[in-house]
Amino acid sequence: MMRKKLLAILLLCAMIMCTLTACQEKEGVVSGSNGEQNMQGDTKVKLTLWGAEEDGALLSELVESFKKEYSTEVEFDITISYQGESQCKDNLFGDVEGGPDVFTFADDQLRVMVAAGVLSPVINADEIKRANIDAANDAASVNETLYAYPITADNGYFLYYNKEYIGDSDAKTMDSLLQAAAAAGKKVTMEWTSGWYLYSFFGGTGMKLGLNNDGVSNYCDWNTTEGSIKGTDVAEALLRIASNPGFASRTDTEFVAGVQDGSVAAGVSGVWNDNVVKEAWGDNYGATKLPTYTCAGQQVQMASFAGYKMLGVNAYSDEPEWAHKLAEWITNEKNQTLRFVRRGQGPSNKNASASSEVSKSPAIQAILQQSEYASLQRVGGNFWTPVQEFGKAMAAGNPEGKDLQEMLDTMVKGITTSYN
Repeated sequence: MMRKKLLAILLLCAMIMCTLTACQEKEGVVSGSNGEQNMQGDTKVKLTLWGAEEDGALLSELVESFKKEYSTEVEFDITISYQGESQCKDNLFGDVEGGPDVFTFADDQLRVMVAAGVLSPVINADEIKRANIDAANDAASVNETLYAYPITADNGYFLYYNKEYIGDSDAKTMDSLLQAAAAAGKKVTMEWTSGWYLYSFFGGTGMKLGLNNDGVSNYCDWNTTEGSIKGTDVAEALLRIASNPGFASRTDTEFVAGVQDGSVAAGVSGVWNDNVVKEAWGDNYGATKLPTYTCAGQQVQMASFAGYKMLGVNAYSDEPEWAHKLAEWITNEKNQTLRFVRRGQGPSNKNASASSEVSKSPAIQAILQQSEYASLQRVGGNFWTPVQEFGKAMAAGNPEGKDLQEMLDTMVKGITTSYN
């Protein structure tokens, strides 16, 4: 009788051991020769990442470091596909469920993506917000919810100036800037046929421009006849600048050509021209925030539109946890610093912005200075053409002699026209 009980106990123990072993193998926990556990098992985590083609080498490097970081936890199959940030929304909307798990996009697409429900909100939002500058966090948020991981804060514009002709103090006001350039027989350039740049003169006046609640049409009071600065005051200031021999309204391409041939002493542009300006001006290369300009007897700080790049996680991802981990990895302090070193792109991460590498870049420091006077570009499609026409007429000195208030009214009517 005792022998039978003992045999039953032994059989029961054997069954328990087999069950435990089977469970371990099923969960992918197998002891290696060194006694450590291998967490990979037979399952691969598959992710797709969209990014700009020019960032291809950098993204490959970041993906490999991510895979190495988590190599003891899971095996990855990560595909990188090239997709421009500005076209991300349109291509993503073509097949959201079959789209990428993680994707790079420009901040002006955020609200539409949120409204469409394609973005998975950032999981550890408080930590990400603490790491990045407030303006970048605002650009990545809707109703105080962080929907994307900020990655750059450099899509804006500032003043480049050649110290051979323009002193540091000259660069502080448009009046002294133009005087120094004219004295040297050179030009200060800015593209007035672009609403992106012409916003500079209205943005710091207290006048308003933005999107209505429909997310499509605009509100704008640039033609105001009330207040300490009226719409006509700005128009008159523009005409004074346009008539100065030291000024020329030129496109970004023409600015670069002028820098290279020596005809331009200063100009408003962005970090994308940093290398060519440094090459042309050498030790005389300077960069700073935009100057003030004289308007209605006051010095008004020129404003700017600011733009940010960010990473989003697809709300339909089959691997949301790992997709968020990948997005956070690509945008962390170390890798934003690496992005600057490899690609010259200005970081949104606070510590990365303060790093020795970034602090040595006059262009990045200039965009950071200007960020205090910058606003997110939140305008509907009807903004661009009316402002372009107005800016073109101002740059030419109002050759038809039109009434300035009527010109402003026409521009604002075009800007605020509602879509049917």
